[in-house]
Amino acid sequence: MTSSTTTTETATGARAPRPVGWRWAPHWVLAFVILWPAPGYAEGVMVLGALAAIIHLVGARFRGGAALLSAPAWALTSVLFFAYWLPQLISAVDSVDVGRALREALVDLRYLPFLWLVASAVATRRGRRITLGGLAVIVAVWTIDGLCEVVFGTSPLFFGIDHLKQLISSRPMCTVEQIARADRLGGVLGPCNLKLGVVLASLSPFGLYWAGRRFGASGWVIASAAIGIVLLFAGSRASWLTYALVLLFSGWRLLGWRRLLAVFAAGLVVAVVAAVSSPQVRERIERTAMGLSADEAGVDNALSGRARIWDAALCMVRENPINGVGARGFREAFPGCDPRPDEMAAWGDGPAFHAHQIVLEIGSETGLIGLLMWLAGVAMAWRAWRFASPEAREQARPAMLALAVTVFPLNTHLAFYSTFWGGFTLLLSALYAGSLLARVEPVQPQDGVLR
Repeated sequence: MTSSTTTTETATGARAPRPVGWRWAPHWVLAFVILWPAPGYAEGVMVLGALAAIIHLVGARFRGGAALLSAPAWALTSVLFFAYWLPQLISAVDSVDVGRALREALVDLRYLPFLWLVASAVATRRGRRITLGGLAVIVAVWTIDGLCEVVFGTSPLFFGIDHLKQLISSRPMCTVEQIARADRLGGVLGPCNLKLGVVLASLSPFGLYWAGRRFGASGWVIASAAIGIVLLFAGSRASWLTYALVLLFSGWRLLGWRRLLAVFAAGLVVAVVAAVSSPQVRERIERTAMGLSADEAGVDNALSGRARIWDAALCMVRENPINGVGARGFREAFPGCDPRPDEMAAWGDGPAFHAHQIVLEIGSETGLIGLLMWLAGVAMAWRAWRFASPEAREQARPAMLALAVTVFPLNTHLAFYSTFWGGFTLLLSALYAGSLLARVEPVQPQDGVLR
């Protein structure tokens, strides 16, 4: 795997090759995302991409870095990684499971070269066109697949993936018990990995901005309606809030406030119709309504037991305020902080695995040190946005919005120090840094609309 090259004049007048970027990087990033339904293969692609990046940089003796990323992009990508990783390392010192925590921290170093690879994928106009356009296509395909499952009860993509796996290993993707427990649409990720709602909601800015730029307001409205229907049936309620934020911040500039309010009103009507026709959607809406109750038990039930988890997280913060109980140590520390140990939990037997809320997860697992480092990362990301040119902001807007709604603190979340959601969040951060601080290039009209 080699970079494409251009030539430059040397001091003697000879023309020498100069690397202009990893032209294969956009395809590698898209392959990583496409393989999310098969987490093991996606992880393998990520690791191979990280190794390829390291081998290339070592082979070039780390020269020509400015041809891959601008200096600010190198810096911001690395800063965002260390804002995520250093709290994990520091929390491992006196974690509830020191050996495991240190191993996890060392293994997660693989993310750094992969983030450089992701940032380089959007560092050029061509790279952004391929990567952001490819992500928009993935969102469109997964949305159409989800609509097929809403109508016909089966995801064509997951059906194909499942049968392919059975041909290879004679084992299905999901067990009968997992399929029976599925209470929402699984889409391409399947009934044993019910994350389609949160994943599609966080990726939706790439599809909506592409539709708006390519087809105008009508394209944005059609795309938002299609994604919204899938999220209604696939959605955790966290994904509904995430998507509402995406619609708000991507729609107001394109439609104006009045037409955007009409979109939200239409969405409310569709939600009512879905609640009438789908017991699963109706149950989630009714459970949400319980949150308006002043009764503590009603609120906890509406939050699927999360109020109990959050009480335990606050206990961990109080008992381990400096560096927490250790990244991914929540489940081991939970029994000692469970406020109601004698009661059956809303999620069933066993401890809670994580805090289900980003601030409480960081505070309980990595302590005050972790919170300060994450806030430093947020501050650096915001400073880069604030001082960027209008053109740079425009080309980075989809990635910025995707990252912002994913870490929005007034929501519930998956575990940010898990392999899947941690990798997902870091991917978005690298797309943001690489596209916002991309190298300046001469305008090429034929390069298309996704710049």
